[in-house]
Amino acid sequence: MNIKIAIASDHAGFKIKETVRLYLQGKGYEINDLGTFSEESTDYPDFAHLLAKAVEQQQFDLGILVCGSGNGVNMTANKYPGIRSALCWIPEIARLARLHNNANVLAMPGRFVDEKTAKQITDAFLETEFEGGRHQRRVDKIACK
Repeated sequence: MNIKIAIASDHAGFKIKETVRLYLQGKGYEINDLGTFSEESTDYPDFAHLLAKAVEQQQFDLGILVCGSGNGVNMTANKYPGIRSALCWIPEIARLARLHNNANVLAMPGRFVDEKTAKQITDAFLETEFEGGRHQRRVDKIACK
């Protein structure tokens, strides 16, 4: 697989991040883990900024972020003009985020999804292509001018 994926979390998302990282590596994806590397308390913006910058600069094709609720990393990532981060807690939301919104970052709530659901969400996100068409017009209107 030629898709390069960055992954990061805070302490509350660490277990789900590790599950997803190992799962994707096992499937042959190129994964770059930007941290955190333990459950020791950290600040989610530090890791979300690293990932969002790297995806925006096209060092990676897509990004996956995890924190306790998913909200903090999602809000932080979406501060970057080239990022369309989607907070997803079920696979259908992830599928629609890619299909209709061309999301390039997946944000998950580590305290509210189990390992099986996290894998399903990740698969839905990575296996869905942007539909384009009328959705491109809408995506083009997201950035502030």
